Amino acid sequence: MLRAVDTSMLSTARSADEPPLTIPRDPAREAARRELSKRMYHENDPSWFQRALNAFWDWVDKLFNAASSATPGGALGLVVVIAAVVLVVGALWWRLGTPRRGPASSAALFDDRPRSAADHRAAAEAHAAQGHWNQAVQERMRAIVRSLEERALLDIRPGRTADEAAAEAGRALPTHADRLRSAARDFDDVTYGGRAATEQSYHRIAELDRDLERSKPVLTNSTSSTSDSHSADHNARRGAAE
Repeated sequence: MLRAVDTSMLSTARSADEPPLTIPRDPAREAARRELSKRMYHENDPSWFQRALNAFWDWVDKLFNAASSATPGGALGLVVVIAAVVLVVGALWWRLGTPRRGPASSAALFDDRPRSAADHRAAAEAHAAQGHWNQAVQERMRAIVRSLEERALLDIRPGRTADEAAAEAGRALPTHADRLRSAARDFDDVTYGGRAATEQSYHRIAELDRDLERSKPVLTNSTSSTSDSHSADHNARRGAAE
């Protein structure tokens, strides 16, 4: 028993006398890196999306702090300024619609596929039945112009715009001139201005189309000829009386 204890104490003494085990710095660093790269140490780390989102909000926070420090009233003043800008932009967008790529007068009313007025009316009714009011307004305006061309009240001219058609048709149908101009504006607002048509705007144009079908044009030449003949008859009667 005493011999075993002595042996153990001797072994312990020898271990204490031995120098500690040392590892060079680079291998130690590499070993630590391998150990820390194990999955068990990263189970609760944020995802790449969360890290990106955190970085974005940090950037926004820094930007907001910098802007608020430069704005009278601090953060509250900055909020008021931002709200005012948003209101102004929203009002302009609502009033003016989507910015036009070009002037409305430069865009043609029809495409390269000629169709009859009946075809355009059928397309308009189909769009209206589905609640597609933008397309319904466009097709009904095209039906109006095509119908006037078919009745020889407008010359068939490629590239004519809705405004030009309304102005020309208004001379032949003066009682409907204002409604024609209004229909052309609705067409331009929907087609080029980014506005949304409504059911009411479509029904206005459809009613105009039906009224124009029943209207008789004012023939300027015929009126002038009649006036000239009346004047000639009056002069002849005066000459005979003298």
